[in-house]
Amino acid sequence: MDFTQIAKNAKEASLKISDLSTEIRNEALYKIADELETRSTEVFDANKQDLSEAEKLVRSGELTKSAFNRLKLDENKMRDMLQGIRDIAKLQDPVNRKLLVRELDEGLTLYKVSCPIGVLGIIFEARPDVIAQISSLAVKSANAVILKGGKESVNTNKKILSVINSALEQVKGFPKNVIQQVFSRDDVAEMLKCDKYINLIIPRGGKNLVKFVKENTKIPVLGHADGICHIFVDETADLDMAINVVTDAKTQYPSACNSVETLLIHKNFKGKDSLLASLQLSEIKLTDSPESWAFEYGDKILSYKIVSGLDEAIEHINTYGSGHTDCIITQNVENAEKFMNKTDSAGVYFNVSTRFADGFRYGFGAEVGISTNKTHARGPVGLDGLTIYKYKLIGNGNIVEDYVSGKKKFRHRDIL
Repeated sequence: MDFTQIAKNAKEASLKISDLSTEIRNEALYKIADELETRSTEVFDANKQDLSEAEKLVRSGELTKSAFNRLKLDENKMRDMLQGIRDIAKLQDPVNRKLLVRELDEGLTLYKVSCPIGVLGIIFEARPDVIAQISSLAVKSANAVILKGGKESVNTNKKILSVINSALEQVKGFPKNVIQQVFSRDDVAEMLKCDKYINLIIPRGGKNLVKFVKENTKIPVLGHADGICHIFVDETADLDMAINVVTDAKTQYPSACNSVETLLIHKNFKGKDSLLASLQLSEIKLTDSPESWAFEYGDKILSYKIVSGLDEAIEHINTYGSGHTDCIITQNVENAEKFMNKTDSAGVYFNVSTRFADGFRYGFGAEVGISTNKTHARGPVGLDGLTIYKYKLIGNGNIVEDYVSGKKKFRHRDIL
């Protein structure tokens, strides 16, 4: 089947799923989770095939160790994946919510109502758990989705999607082609041209992928190119807290996009030497070269810089950061407020690890990705980021001429 037909099928499916009840969509989600749990051995076996091939690529230098780590689907990731799907089912339906109700005049009422975006094109690299996350969010938000995963995880991707669609076939009234998958580079090229049927592209991967997507499509793109996250240790920071937070943000999962890459330390912070020594004991390699300030390692390497104070820290982050997630560690609430207000990032934190920048941890159930955009959606993108809105105006034969001539006057009274 050529890509245009796949996209047409997705468009038709998006119109059908948008009319499904909350109950049917939730039933579909529980069915997906149950089916994945029942057939998890099949999924793990497929993942082992991919890991076996990926090991060869790591040895040849064609695949990084961090990409290999993201590729692995273990019991913990499966558990989180299943919990995420079930959590999404429990969330409030994001579709058909009244966002505004305004009485323009007696008998003339305007409604702003949430609705699905339509068809999502998702391009992602070696992250097989992404399929379940995005498919679940798409079902809950009544969108159709076309998935293109990395070649390194092709066996896992195929198996997971096969299980998901097998589950959906068991749900009475659920339309076909809501979740589809493509595999080739040619499909990616066609996807990026397909603005007639696809409403939003979400790339999940390295900056080269995101850059390529943005430069080769007219379709709106949601995502982030880099994950250059910072932690600023202020003069009044508690040493033990700083050690724990920075260590977690760097070592808990170094290849994640919300892992800290640059540590900024106030010149008057008395625990500076103890902090750096403790980080090295946690096998973190420290570097203070300026070339590293805009570099995403995805490894247990951390650049650091001594700064004169809060203003320099903020200026540094706004200059070298990627607008992802940045944190201040301090006991000065005023400084924390200033940092969070003036740092131009999707996530600004006070005394917590940057690793909290995640849709699952935010209670979104899962995420389609993290956006550093300043339009539509920002930060971890969950259900709300997969909806847009429409206006419904309900009257009784009302005409504009009555208001232009002065016969009638607008009330503009907000009811909601």
